[in-house]
Amino acid sequence: MLFPELLEAITSKVPWNIILNTFQVLLKGMVVTVEVAVGALFLGIVLGLVLGLGRVYGGSLVSKVIAIFVLILRALPPVLTIFILFYAVTSIINLPPLLAGILSLGLSSGAFQAEIFRGAILGVPDGQMISARALGMTKGEAIRTIIIPQAFRLAIPSWSNEAALVIKNSSLVYVLGIPDMMRQAQYAAARTAEPFLIFSLTALAYYLLILLANKGLSALDQKFRIPTLELEL
Repeated sequence: MLFPELLEAITSKVPWNIILNTFQVLLKGMVVTVEVAVGALFLGIVLGLVLGLGRVYGGSLVSKVIAIFVLILRALPPVLTIFILFYAVTSIINLPPLLAGILSLGLSSGAFQAEIFRGAILGVPDGQMISARALGMTKGEAIRTIIIPQAFRLAIPSWSNEAALVIKNSSLVYVLGIPDMMRQAQYAAARTAEPFLIFSLTALAYYLLILLANKGLSALDQKFRIPTLELEL
């Protein structure tokens, strides 16, 4: 009988009303967080693919210019990229904070994904290009129809790390006043005077988002993985 009484004593002191209200608030912020993360990842894929192709097929000069551009973006902290893009661009055009956050994180992600795509493209055997050209395809057609589809497959495992990084970095858009999960958590912590509890629940929410993203990419990898002798054995 001691255990049920102890369990009841512990659970009776848990602020369930605060936890429930916090989850409701975080759910609103999670919608914004997912919007920022998905937008940044999509932009990063497009930019990373273009830069990766340029590194491999753009010639010596183009490859060096892209390498320097990628190195600069990778060296900048994402929050600094957010500030630079927001304050520099908004001095010229009216850029909404949400769009500025997505563009900033997309640029940072694109720099890292450029290296992911470069490695994936180089991972496609040279014989694929040679065979495509022997069949009469132009270099552009071979890249578009032969190289890129295989490179996408090879890049999927690396996207798990990049997706987790972008989801975590999406919390930085709170500096622009965007009501994502981090901003909502700050409001809730100030309102309830329970910062440890609120931020612990927020950490759990970010963990669940990253877990879902990694599980989804893992399933995608299993579905589209190129069969090899090792896999068959």
